Amino acid sequence: MSTHIRALLMGELEALRHEPLQKRIRAALGDETVVDSTRALVVFEPKRVVPQYAVPETDIAADVVADGGGGVALADADAPQLAGRTVYDPSVPFAVHTAEGEPVTVRARGSDREAPGFRPADPDLAGYVILDFDGFDAWFEEDERNLAHPRDPFHRVDIVHSSRRVRIERDGEVLAESSRPYLLFESMLPVRYYLPREDVRAQLTPSDRRSFCAYKGEASYWSAGGLGDIAWSYPAPLREAAEITDRVAFFDEHVDVIVDGVPAERPVTPWSRR
Repeated sequence: MSTHIRALLMGELEALRHEPLQKRIRAALGDETVVDSTRALVVFEPKRVVPQYAVPETDIAADVVADGGGGVALADADAPQLAGRTVYDPSVPFAVHTAEGEPVTVRARGSDREAPGFRPADPDLAGYVILDFDGFDAWFEEDERNLAHPRDPFHRVDIVHSSRRVRIERDGEVLAESSRPYLLFESMLPVRYYLPREDVRAQLTPSDRRSFCAYKGEASYWSAGGLGDIAWSYPAPLREAAEITDRVAFFDEHVDVIVDGVPAERPVTPWSRR
C-alpha cells in the first residue's frame, strides 16, 4: 500500500525531531556575538512546524543560567491548525515547551542583555541548548543575515510561471483576475498565486503591517475590497524569491479563488484566524 508522504511527515509531528546542519551559525545580543557554532542543529519540539537552533553549550560565550521553572501550557483549542492537525507555528511563544527539559536564560557577559533558552532532557541532545530566535538581536548563517526563524533544511519554495486563469473574489466582487500568475509552492502550505499589480482590480491600500519570512524576506500588506491586510507583496525579496518582486498575493483563507473556472476550497492554515 502506498504511503502519502505528507501523512508520513505529519505523523511525526508529536515527536521531538532534530537535524544537524553544516552551516556556521552565529547570534548576537546587542553588539556582542554570544553564539558561534559549526555544530548547530535545528530542533522541532513536538507539534512545532518551525524549528529553533540548538548549539552545544560550550559554543555559547555567555552565562547559561537555569530558570528553575517549567514551560508555559497552551490548550490545543487555542493553537493554529494545518492540514487538519493542531500545530504550533511561530505565533506560539518559545516559552511554550512540549518536550521535557529545563528553561534557561542566556546572559551576555559584557552587557545586561539576555535571551531565553531550553535544555532538552533527551539523550540525543545532551549538552545542547535550544535558543529562542526572537530573543537575540541578530542571527547569521555563515555571513548572511537570517530573518524570522531558522531555515528548515527540508523546506522548499518553488516559483512556477503559469498561464492559468486565476480570479480572486470576495462576496461576489472580483478583486483581481490574471492569466499570467506566478504560482508559489511552499512545503506543507497551500499554493499562493502572485499576480501582476496591474491585474488587481480592487483599490489596494497600504497597511503598516510587516512580516518576515526566512525564505522570501520582508512582506508588506494591503487592504482591498474593504478587507484589512487581505493581500501582501514583497518589494525587495531575498534573492531566492526575486521573481515575485512587487507581485500581489491574496490570503486564500479569506477570499474565493477560481482557477480556470473551478472554485478552490479555502485552506485551513494558521492564517485562517484573523
